Amino acid sequence: MWPQGAIFVALPHLGPLLVWLLAPHRMSRWCDSPRKLPWCPPHKILLLVWTAIYSVMGYASYLVWKDLGGGFGRPLALPLGLYAVQLTISWTVLILFFAAHAPGLALLPLLLLYGLVVSMALIWHPINKLAALLLLPYLAWLTVTASITYRLWRDSLCPEHQPQPMGEKSD
Repeated sequence: MWPQGAIFVALPHLGPLLVWLLAPHRMSRWCDSPRKLPWCPPHKILLLVWTAIYSVMGYASYLVWKDLGGGFGRPLALPLGLYAVQLTISWTVLILFFAAHAPGLALLPLLLLYGLVVSMALIWHPINKLAALLLLPYLAWLTVTASITYRLWRDSLCPEHQPQPMGEKSD
């Protein structure tokens, strides 16, 4: 596995690293504020889960690459090309959500990720069943992320829907 596997596992982390460099002081504001969503995980949990998801996704892409013979041949074009598009859109979502604080803009590419990840799983399944199964936690996490993003977007449009801090009563 070494060094190719390590490269495949590390590659997905370039996007989050870029987001951290662009907006390190803003990353935890929404889920750690007094008006946080009651079901929103703490910032550190979000980081831990995204790190695990990106690592698993990178490993799954390595399995596909390896099973198709490695290198950069034609059989890799669709399975890893789709992965590259999905990864780019995933990074775009992170930039829109954390750096630009634009959950409304992040929603469309986030929903597009669902289709891309399902497509990847379907295309990867005949190549490597484990790689396809490793995408299932990513789909589950996209559900959580889409829920948080939608709620933050809705609350920014309709402040009366925002959760109140403990001890405050709304009018």
